[in-house]
Amino acid sequence: MPGADKETLVYQFTQNRTVHLHQMSDKEYDAMCRQMEDITGYDERRRKQYDILRKARSGVLHQLQIYGIDTTDWNRVDGFCKDPRIAGKTFRALTADDLNALNTKIRMIIRKQKTE
Repeated sequence: MPGADKETLVYQFTQNRTVHLHQMSDKEYDAMCRQMEDITGYDERRRKQYDILRKARSGVLHQLQIYGIDTTDWNRVDGFCKDPRIAGKTFRALTADDLNALNTKIRMIIRKQKTE
């Protein structure tokens, strides 16, 4: 956080008790971190990134259902995703970019099956 030094923040959140981080209580430390996240907008950015990831995961799971994979069985989903020709990773390890690429790949597979 620009313009904020550690000692001043610690002093403020410990009600002028100390300037040493290791002497803060867990409650004081959590309150300080929450406020810094609110001020910097970190929490909002993290929420937006999570929403993007959630939407990408939902899209892939929908395509997997259309393809015929039981998406209630995570072992089947992970088994499909771990195939090196598909994604090479477990489903939960896929980034938003990986998921978007996988979504396109599954759509192409489904489209190819329909023409055969």
